[in-house]
Amino acid sequence: MQKTISILILTHNRSQDLLALLESLSLQMGLPQVLEEILIINNASTESYDAVTQYILQHPEMPIKYRYSEVNTGVAAGRNILMKEAKGDLLLTLDDDMVFPQDDALLRMSSLFEKPEFVAANVAVITVDVIYYSTKEVQVTAFPHKKFHKFYGKNSFLTYYFAGGANLMKRNVALQSGGYPEDFFYGMEEYDLAYRILDLGYTFAYDNSITIEHKESPYGRQANYKKLQMQWVNKAKVAWRYLPVFYFFTTVVMWSFEYIRKAGGHWGAYFQSWWAVLQIPFQEKRKRISRKALHYLQQVQARLWY
Repeated sequence: MQKTISILILTHNRSQDLLALLESLSLQMGLPQVLEEILIINNASTESYDAVTQYILQHPEMPIKYRYSEVNTGVAAGRNILMKEAKGDLLLTLDDDMVFPQDDALLRMSSLFEKPEFVAANVAVITVDVIYYSTKEVQVTAFPHKKFHKFYGKNSFLTYYFAGGANLMKRNVALQSGGYPEDFFYGMEEYDLAYRILDLGYTFAYDNSITIEHKESPYGRQANYKKLQMQWVNKAKVAWRYLPVFYFFTTVVMWSFEYIRKAGGHWGAYFQSWWAVLQIPFQEKRKRISRKALHYLQQVQARLWY
């Protein structure tokens, strides 16, 4: 049975990319039947979005709701705002620099959760296939399993987290779970939400029947030490909140090596991060997931130690 879809987009200084995404969406088949709305927050961009607002005015048939935020809400808080406003049965979260190579993608997404194997597993979030726009090669960083070489090539499989920039989520589950952690300005918010969804009795899946192209460089974005800081601290928070304590310590140590490998110095930030993660046990409450959820993670070969 077809479900209606709300598309959620945060944008920041990517007006031309967002315009291309909206144009791509306008070419999708069956829009009146499956597209509930396109919700956009401009997160305090400094470049002009006049071309975007003009496009919206010229296409009233596209149910677009666009707003400008005077402050950058961060990824988690911004997506929570959109989730709470959305009215569709399903929430499709997209990065603002993506396009659809298939003109029937939304139509097929609207019934994707009805696959018998997904129904049987009580799947709540599906990550679709993401490839680079420039090379058409798979984007490994958007693939929802760390054992890429073992799982890539499968048409679908159950997994333990979802890619933040291209996922389809049941709206009732998003609301039931409480949404993304708003103390995470950037990085690892998907893991925090994923563990809470798992603890509610739902699972995650990957499906490669639908492809989205991403305009991110295939060489990846340059490592930013501030982003690495946030990822390190946030991943440690996730491990402390939801997993056995052993995984908190392995996460803290391994991410310290990851920072050294990628940050290229910035030792002051390195020691600030160590101080922040060592405070976590004194500041964060434990919300350990159930044995059933932990067993599921082990079944799908989740990487928990890092």
